[in-house]
Amino acid sequence: MPTLIILMIATAIVVSLWNANRAAAERAEAVGRDACRAAGVQWLDQSVHAIAWRLYRSDSGWLGMERTFRFDYSIHGDDRHVGRMVLQGERLVSFSGPVNSAPVTLHSSGE
Repeated sequence: MPTLIILMIATAIVVSLWNANRAAAERAEAVGRDACRAAGVQWLDQSVHAIAWRLYRSDSGWLGMERTFRFDYSIHGDDRHVGRMVLQGERLVSFSGPVNSAPVTLHSSGE
């Protein structure tokens, strides 16, 4: 009987982690696709790849999962570049990849 309970708890933990990882991958995929669209580049392979994960402590003191994803994009169609992003839970905390090449106008609050 205790073996069955332990097995059920272990299964629940595995399913919970799988669901959280899947949700984070879907969020990373949306961020990568949107960044490529905004920058006018081609998003390659239509997917992201989880390359690292670790525990982190949030501002509220709770432990959370930080996941790093990699994706590929092309600027001219015959090249390949690597982009990376870090998600803490569902929140994007770091991004390196294509950026919008349009000039940005900065407004000073003192003007």
